[in-house]
Amino acid sequence: MTDKSRSAGAPVVRFAPSPTGYLHIGGARTALFNWLYAQGRGGKFLLRIEDTDRERNNEDAVKAIIDGLKWLELDWDGEPVSQFARSKRHAQVAEELLRTGHAYRCYLSPEELDAMRKQAQEEKRALTILSPWRDKDPSEAPEGVTPVIRLKAPREGETVIDDQVQGRVVFSNKELDDLIIMRSDGTPTYNLAVVVDDHDMGITHVIRGVDHLTNTARQTQIYNAMGWDVPVFGHVPLIHGPDGAKLSKRHGALGVEAYKEMGYLPAALRNYLARLGWSHGDDEIISTSQMIDWFDLSGIGRSPARFDFAKLEDLNGHYIRKTDDLELLKRIEDILPYVPDGEKILAKLDANMRAKLLAAMPSLKERAKTIVELLQGADYLFAERPIALDEKAAKLLDAEARDRLAAMLPKLEASEHWLAADLEQIVREFAEATGAKLGKVAQPLRAALTGKAVSPPVFDVMAVLGREEALARIRDHAA
Repeated sequence: MTDKSRSAGAPVVRFAPSPTGYLHIGGARTALFNWLYAQGRGGKFLLRIEDTDRERNNEDAVKAIIDGLKWLELDWDGEPVSQFARSKRHAQVAEELLRTGHAYRCYLSPEELDAMRKQAQEEKRALTILSPWRDKDPSEAPEGVTPVIRLKAPREGETVIDDQVQGRVVFSNKELDDLIIMRSDGTPTYNLAVVVDDHDMGITHVIRGVDHLTNTARQTQIYNAMGWDVPVFGHVPLIHGPDGAKLSKRHGALGVEAYKEMGYLPAALRNYLARLGWSHGDDEIISTSQMIDWFDLSGIGRSPARFDFAKLEDLNGHYIRKTDDLELLKRIEDILPYVPDGEKILAKLDANMRAKLLAAMPSLKERAKTIVELLQGADYLFAERPIALDEKAAKLLDAEARDRLAAMLPKLEASEHWLAADLEQIVREFAEATGAKLGKVAQPLRAALTGKAVSPPVFDVMAVLGREEALARIRDHAA
């Protein structure tokens, strides 16, 4: 990770998830874009948990979000900020808006609001609440009714957002009604809390999903009412499935922890997420340091990005091949709690087995696209004798094949050096001497050693298993 010194005027960005569930893939990409923007400019990346909705707030979700960011290796500056803990500050700002005439107490009853909704439906128009309390004297307030506080939004003109991704976006003020900034129970609404927090945290750039554009117009009005500087906005496109439909679980709308459990590497997922909506020429494989140097809001397109598991798997396979073997061993251990028989494998993972896994890693990672596949390829290391045969392996080990193994066994037992190259030579010479094709010898050998018809290169398998274990497995299946 790049560690650039911060300079005056450097950007301050934030990731502000609501703790109502896992860190989904869209949120992870938003966090990544903010992180890259700050890293590349010597700025700050802050984390705020928007936990004002106490009924939906979930401490497990907070942990999942933080764990997900840590696994993605997106580090933030300072401690996470709790929005709920700042409720008094939000109320102070609401009172300030009342004092300056930019807000008012609204006593509209639920029945009156329902009538407005019904009328809008009948007239087939969007609901725009025009409260009569905007201009009424507070002395007319009904007794026993606790009011909400509404922003006195401008009724004329336009609210303009010069968005760094979407371009110039214009909202007619007559379509933006007086939003509630404080509920009748004294709690702040989302739009007020966000503006106050972003202002107090010194946020200079807000990078988030395009679904927040209308919120941005409303928030801009609050900034203007308070006389505060409006941050620079960049609204990124949403992520769709490969079929162009809204992203669902079948497309990949899963929590980041699911990608960890499926065996993806953080670096690969960062690379893939960065390319979902952002581009740098035709580059597909981009290191984190390159992303930090190259990332800019101007490289983000306006069209929804399409999530494609096949592309992610191919990219992950590339990163697996480029990753250090010791690091891959650590990743295997990390996912063992989430895979079938993981606890049994973990119990066998002593120093000797770790050494075997490391020895097998160069051949294992050539074909694996995920850490789970890497582990599956290493199944033969953890198998116990007598090796159970799958259906295809059992067919390979017919009577003729078992006879060949028995005939070849003394030659293998006589091998001076239990090395892959030497073992290959012995098997090739045996096949030639008996007039058999190499496959007719090597395939049954693979089946006897691994219980499968497909495995890493069979001579690598023999070398990694070691002389005693490999010969014992062959004897078990020789005639």
